Amino acid sequence: MNVLALNPGSNSLRYKFVAVEPTGEQVLVDEYVDRVTGSATADVAARAVADCRSLGLDALGFRVVHGGERYADPARVTPELLSYVRDLAPLAPLHVPTDLAVIEAARRATPGLPAVAVFDTAFHRTIPEVARRYALPDEAGPVVNRFGFHGIAHQFVAGELFRLLGRGPAGTRVVSLHLGGGASACALRDGMSLDTSMGLTPLEGLVMSTRCGDLDPGVVLALVRGGMTADQVEELLARKGGLLGLSGTSGDIRDLEPAAAAGDRRAGLALEAAAYRVRKYVGAYAAALGGLDAVVLSGALAENSPTFRARVLAGLVWLGVRLDDARNRAAGSDEPAELSPAGSAVPVWLVPADEERQIARETVACLQTGSTREPGSTGTTPAPTTAAPRRSSARPATMPATT
Repeated sequence: MNVLALNPGSNSLRYKFVAVEPTGEQVLVDEYVDRVTGSATADVAARAVADCRSLGLDALGFRVVHGGERYADPARVTPELLSYVRDLAPLAPLHVPTDLAVIEAARRATPGLPAVAVFDTAFHRTIPEVARRYALPDEAGPVVNRFGFHGIAHQFVAGELFRLLGRGPAGTRVVSLHLGGGASACALRDGMSLDTSMGLTPLEGLVMSTRCGDLDPGVVLALVRGGMTADQVEELLARKGGLLGLSGTSGDIRDLEPAAAAGDRRAGLALEAAAYRVRKYVGAYAAALGGLDAVVLSGALAENSPTFRARVLAGLVWLGVRLDDARNRAAGSDEPAELSPAGSAVPVWLVPADEERQIARETVACLQTGSTREPGSTGTTPAPTTAAPRRSSARPATMPATT
């Protein structure tokens, strides 16, 4: 089946035309368009569809950031699905409106072609209630829980890691670090998400390009009581925080690393704060998992900056996490690479995230099953041998026992 996988970001669009066969996948088109937002992103998506139609397009697959409580699996795009996702826009304002605009533009360009939404939140539906629930009363409502994001990336990277290690996911304890403009950590037990740093929205967790990450809720109350509106607070936390907020100049590591090397104190502070937050999560997740068998890094920051990789993992020798300096400097975004010394107790891998390939896989699996199950059901579909295991939509109530 030939799938055009469209992956809109907050200011970019990556798309791939993937031929998915039982024996594997072949990427026929691979494009990345940077610095586009909103309607401009939708225009790029429409052109991508037009360019790929002559190649024999069978289906469209879309990354959709938030699936809420209803969508625990990929689902065919329907008016009901679009309406539900539209109501979730306040929970991911940098993404959901663009996700919807891309879907609508692509479908207008190919009316009648099967289309599937693949949700970033779905992979994290295995997170147990003890990690999923905020400590709030029932009156807060069922939607005020932790959902997690970057699930498509974490799922792909985990599957590739197990392939590279030459073993299945059973019995493994892995921390996956997806470090890009948006960043998240994920604790994986048996290849499934046990916990993740993002929560109800993509604001929680690590220090990101413009998102603040973990924050005392009292800060929000203080800002509101100080006269800021909800929209102004959102702008501050989501678009003016993170690396940009700490440095005062840029949220882009390509600007901050040379600035820090030249003596810019605030640029150095921003980079170290981001790295420190990652290390905190690695330590916390090692405790939650009851040990650590591997660490895997992905995302633009991790894939393109050896110095940031070294900064992030510095001081974790006590966990068995070490980098080989030569391997780390030689690794890049083109292919997976082991970053740790040979024979390390805790291997560290860099695995470039191919979200579009995972979207194509999930799209084919959804269409081959007929997508007849109701949203939130526990039906599953077979995954390719290199993919992380499909997850049940049911959530365990407690953490799995550790060994």
